[in-house]
Amino acid sequence: MSARTELTYAAAGVDIDAGKDLVSRIGSAAGSTARPGVIDGLGGFAGFFDLKAAGYSDPVLVAATDGVGTKLRIAIDTGRVDTIGVDLVAMCVNDLICQGAEPLFFLDYFAAGKLDVEIAERVVKGIADGCRTSGCALLGGETAEMPGMYSKADFDLAGFAVGAVERGEELPAGVCAGDVLLGLQSSGVHSNGYSLARAVVQRSGLTWEDRAPFADVSIGQALLAPTRIYARAAIAAIGLGGVHGIAHITGGGLVENLPRMLHAGLGATVDLNSWPLPPVLGWLRDAGELSEAELLRTFNAGIGMVMAVAPDIQNSVVSELESAGERVHRIGVVEPGQNVRFSGHLS
Repeated sequence: MSARTELTYAAAGVDIDAGKDLVSRIGSAAGSTARPGVIDGLGGFAGFFDLKAAGYSDPVLVAATDGVGTKLRIAIDTGRVDTIGVDLVAMCVNDLICQGAEPLFFLDYFAAGKLDVEIAERVVKGIADGCRTSGCALLGGETAEMPGMYSKADFDLAGFAVGAVERGEELPAGVCAGDVLLGLQSSGVHSNGYSLARAVVQRSGLTWEDRAPFADVSIGQALLAPTRIYARAAIAAIGLGGVHGIAHITGGGLVENLPRMLHAGLGATVDLNSWPLPPVLGWLRDAGELSEAELLRTFNAGIGMVMAVAPDIQNSVVSELESAGERVHRIGVVEPGQNVRFSGHLS
């Protein structure tokens, strides 16, 4: 009888040593995101965070979780994975600030069929970049090697963020007819609508490495421009008073996300002529022969976040946002009624 080979976890496709190597590589990146409130670094079974040390007296915790959709497919196929972690953080922390919450800490989930330590390290360093930009700590995460669940080259990402707001200061609050709608310009497609974007590229006959018809970069690079993180600028604006509501313009676009900050009996009018459509979105519209309604419902149309602001404070809020590096457009007004009404056309 021939001897049977001893089975091991490594032989089954899971390399524990690779996971340990990754943790050692990302320690400094995670450590660079430390902020008041963090008690311990990576390595424990869970992370600790001290709300009192973070400066809160009567906090309400706010949590958000998200992914990056099929934008991840482009990152994997092109090998350009260094900023997909920024997208992951952005999608979560931009949701937190819609409730008036300051992002405090972030955890990530990275799952692969076969762990490529170099790729994973680049992804996690991008996550750390996003955390530093938003002012939250990378408190921990999970790396899962799952042979049979993913092909060896594929991986998946999910993120989870926790923030806090002092009790009684939650948003939306006090949104009323006459509030001015301030639109914060997006950095491009952000992280929604990529199944449609990929279909448009396929129809166009371009590859990811072909030069984009609208910019001096490849089409893959253009579509991987990281989602803008609005956290610090928005928190500073909220501190001025008079910011009554915030909407993160993600899946569903302006059509579905603006109403999420409006209570019953309120709608909004938006002037589509009041901001420029980013070139990448203009090309997607033209190359895909997308209707304006499709563009407004699937993509952000160039506005990544909208604030409902009291008219008498709008100039101060605009100044605060612009000093933080945001491009701000007065795009409309809150009115009695329901839903979002559009005037003009995207151009």
